[in-house]
This record gives sequence, structure tokens and C-alpha cells, in this order.
Amino acid sequence: MDEVIRNYDDVIKMLDKLIAEETNIDWDHFYTNRDRKVPFFVDIPDENLVEYMDKGLITSGNVLELGCGPGRNAMYLAEKGCSVDAVDMSEVALQWGRERAKENGINVNYIKKDLFELELEKGVYDLVYDSGCFHHIAPHRRMDYIDLVFSSLKAGGYFALTCFEEGGVLGGATISDLDVYIERSLQVGLGFTPEKLKTIFYNFEEIEIRKMKKVEDNADLFGVEGLWVALFKKAK
Repeated sequence: MDEVIRNYDDVIKMLDKLIAEETNIDWDHFYTNRDRKVPFFVDIPDENLVEYMDKGLITSGNVLELGCGPGRNAMYLAEKGCSVDAVDMSEVALQWGRERAKENGINVNYIKKDLFELELEKGVYDLVYDSGCFHHIAPHRRMDYIDLVFSSLKAGGYFALTCFEEGGVLGGATISDLDVYIERSLQVGLGFTPEKLKTIFYNFEEIEIRKMKKVEDNADLFGVEGLWVALFKKAK
């Protein structure tokens, strides 16, 4: 049966299929070997997140983490008194996170769900945090992503983001949004510039966009080259 576009949802689903045929990542397989030398497999929080907390920009409250993986940032926020809903589509990553939380006596509400299938109450979160998920979102899904973040935040709530630099050492594809569909690929993940981030998240107040600070190995913070960190605020 031929696929026929009848509405906006049909367009989105067709583009999902187009990109997935070439770049679909098996995230369960990715997280299976916990001993792999993957930088963010460490059990320590992002340096920018800790800085926001230390400066009082973020305080305890309701937090939604998108693409939480094994939960290193979710557990840090829970330790700081936050009520954390942590979402990922990989059951293997979430099971790892549950084990970590249990070992440390920390309560995190891990949710296995595709981001775009989440059903969330509007305006309940003080912070939405994304460390490494956004650069795997195809351009045609950004509108839904922004709506998810914006609608779930309280007025005056914060949105914090960590993503690939364009042409950075970790990847950060330099291709345009149009090239994504010509090549049918996000490559290893899309790269961004501060200007692109400001353009995409224009309906938020910009607090900060900077490069992630490199932190030495064996420190209690996660910080590597090749990433942007950004903090935005939803206007009251």
C-alpha cells in the first residue's frame, strides 16, 4: 500500500522513516557493554549543571531530564533535593541507572519512552535538562521538541542543554538541515553554533551559551572538549 500524506503527522512520520533507514542507532546495544571507553559512561554530573546549582541559578524543584542514559545527572539532581523524572528510550540504559540509584540510595523516576510519545502535565517543571540528546534530534522534529520543553516548564523555569559543537572533536556534523534529508543521515550527531542555538530557541531568554569546560580525568565533574552548554529561561 502506497503511503499517502494527509496531514502534518503523516509528513513527520514519513520523514522519521526516511532518516531512520540510514541512521537508526540501537541504543540498547550501545549501552550493553558498560566497560566501553565512552566519556559519558562515568558516574559524575556535567560541570555546567553543578555550576548552575552552586550559583543558585537552579534550586531544588521538579526536573525533567530528556535522554538521561544511565542517569548520572538525574542522580546528582535528586541528591540535591530535586524530584526527577528521567526519560530515555533504552531499557538497558535505564536498568543501569536504576542499579546506580539503588546502590546510592537515591530516588529517580526513570521512564522508558520516546520523547515524542510523552504525555506530560503542562507547566510543572522548574528545570528541563538535556545532556546529549538534542543533537540526535532530526530537524523536522525540533518543533515538537521545543513545544515539549516549553509547555512542560513553569513560567520562569530553566532549560539547560549540552550538545555537539559544529565540527568538534566529538563529532558535530557540519551539514545543513537540508543536507540531512539529501544524505538521509544525521551522521554521528548534528553540530551547532551559538548563533544556531539562539535561532532555534528564540522563544526562550538566553542566560548563557559557552563551551563546556574541560575537566581532568578522575575529577568529580564531567567536562570535555567539543560540547556547547547553554542555559535558557522561559519568560514569566
